[in-house]
Amino acid sequence: MPELPEVETVVNGIRPHLEGAIIASTQVLRPQLRIRIPNNFSQLSAGAKILEVKRRAKYILLSLDNNYSIIIHLGMSGRLTLQEFDNEKVYFHEQEQNTKHDHLVIKLDSGIEVKYNDTRKFGLITITETNSLYQHRLLAKLGEEPFDKKLSAKKFYDLIKSRNKNIKSVLMDASIIVGIGNIYACEALFSAAIHPEKIASTITQEEAKLLLSAIKKTLKKAIEAGGSTLKDYAQADGSAGYFQHEFYVYARENQPCKKCKTKIIRIKQNNRSSFVCPRCQQQ
Repeated sequence: MPELPEVETVVNGIRPHLEGAIIASTQVLRPQLRIRIPNNFSQLSAGAKILEVKRRAKYILLSLDNNYSIIIHLGMSGRLTLQEFDNEKVYFHEQEQNTKHDHLVIKLDSGIEVKYNDTRKFGLITITETNSLYQHRLLAKLGEEPFDKKLSAKKFYDLIKSRNKNIKSVLMDASIIVGIGNIYACEALFSAAIHPEKIASTITQEEAKLLLSAIKKTLKKAIEAGGSTLKDYAQADGSAGYFQHEFYVYARENQPCKKCKTKIIRIKQNNRSSFVCPRCQQQ
């Protein structure tokens, strides 16, 4: 599933083409996703100007000038692609017919067409009033943003110090801190030299400071690399991310640690694989 860097990369890719554009028309081709696209989606979005494109956790948010906002989640295989529909030249993708996995087409007054494609249908698209956007059930219980300036090392420590779960599970709990999935939890914990099975309540203030710094650095590097492409993910222009080539531990079982040459091991946590250097991340 795309994590924060992948979603941020998509937002950065589509923002220059969407902000300031007017939605000329929308066509809901297949409404059935994880949450069904609302029947009145076209009615509420067509004719509106897109004021802002931003990210909250793993959600893409389009704020419109009619006091409505579109919420998009890519799920496991969702993709947003852009192309021109004037048949003279194209951005990103060659002109193509809608496929059986295209769920929504948005045409902008600029001549750009935005498509949402989702093979597995685990994503979602909905629309809600902007005034109550952050009270929407999808967003209301989300935790801290890793890059929020208000998230100090002290605040991060206070968030985790009473948690009697392993630290990796805490990092992946979106009600505590958002956007950190399996890949980046493994990488950040390695960077901070913390074993993923360490109980969060035993983390010291200094370790918490190091871990928060590692989270930010890991996510920032991944964003700069365009995210990580493992299966379905691609950037808005159709290209793959390449941060997977910079992994220190994730998916590197039995390969030598890039720091100490010890073999990376894989352990199971909450039905997910964690990758650990047993020397750099001692329990």
